[in-house]
Amino acid sequence: MPDSAPRPEPFTPQASPSALEDLRARLRATRWPDSPEDAGWSLGTDVGYLRELVAYWADEFDWPAQEAALARLPRFRVPVGGLGIHFVHARATAPAGPVLPLVLCHGWPDSFWRYAKVVPLLTDPGAHGADPADAFDVVVPDMPGYGYSDRPTGPPLDSVSVAGLWARLMGILGYERFGAAGGDVGSHVSRYLALDHPDRVVAVHRTDAGLPVLTGDPADLAPDERAWFDGVASWGATEGAYAAMHRTKPQTAAFGLTDSPAGLAAWIVEKLRGWSDCDGEIERSFTKDEILTNVTLYWLTETIGSSMRMYSANAAIPPAQLARRVEVPSGFSLFQGDIVRPPRAWIDRTANAVRVTEPERGGHFAPFEEPELYAEELRAFFRPYRDAK
Repeated sequence: MPDSAPRPEPFTPQASPSALEDLRARLRATRWPDSPEDAGWSLGTDVGYLRELVAYWADEFDWPAQEAALARLPRFRVPVGGLGIHFVHARATAPAGPVLPLVLCHGWPDSFWRYAKVVPLLTDPGAHGADPADAFDVVVPDMPGYGYSDRPTGPPLDSVSVAGLWARLMGILGYERFGAAGGDVGSHVSRYLALDHPDRVVAVHRTDAGLPVLTGDPADLAPDERAWFDGVASWGATEGAYAAMHRTKPQTAAFGLTDSPAGLAAWIVEKLRGWSDCDGEIERSFTKDEILTNVTLYWLTETIGSSMRMYSANAAIPPAQLARRVEVPSGFSLFQGDIVRPPRAWIDRTANAVRVTEPERGGHFAPFEEPELYAEELRAFFRPYRDAK
């Protein structure tokens, strides 16, 4: 690390007893909405399930235990671009060959939490039945306005700006060449890392291609691309209200979601259920403790508003940026339970795709839902690029 570079400082947050007591009091005082009989999840979050989850959160959920489990990940904070950035930095254990640095980029509604299960599988593959030669140095930053990173006090940052911060962060950590991977918003961030820093990013892996933006002539689309665009439009009409709110009026929603933990849980839990490979049974993909660890991170850091504001920033990215093709070697793992999965024709149009797979299990949160499967996807994709440092 250059002498002039900022020095990362170890970081282990600990919630105060008063913050946890305030949370429990708010949960117990929840004023519940009515719901049509047998509505279930058809109109949004199911009231019956949320009552059950909130009761568990108030009286049984052990946040100090979850906080201690997260503390086993080596975590730091460092100033980057005028913002304090929180990140996991886990080095390879007993590597048997060249170690590839890898930055993992999360999305919404999550944080470094998305990769908590997969970090040890990537840093110490030999201890988990895989080839020790596939070890990575893993870096998982919280985006500004998410998790334990600072919330921007000025305009929210878009994915292009965050990619620039991650390139600087990797330099601070001494990594001039590295791999990048991500999903959801993190797919965009990793894409812009490859677009804007092709001399440093050896290869980029994504679990989705993002929602499509066409800047050319629709007549040039292949039939499966046109069908996909129609499917995405249909999905947006039925499932995209949250994103429209985030893009246009995030501050309005932030008042209620910052004040009511039950409301915050409803906003996030619906997405965990709807986007995971759970066939409508959310606890097939996440335990109550896992769900509430993610939601409690948002509650204690008060980042639901700042995280939503990133959508408005991304909506303003110029079309010329959106139309750029990634020439860095790209891999895609399109998990069967994910949303708006793109056809190969669109992937090839937008990226130099050298490997595209369709794992049979897992959804939008694949690193958390299927960590072993996700880890193997990363090992296989990045294997040819380990000597490209």
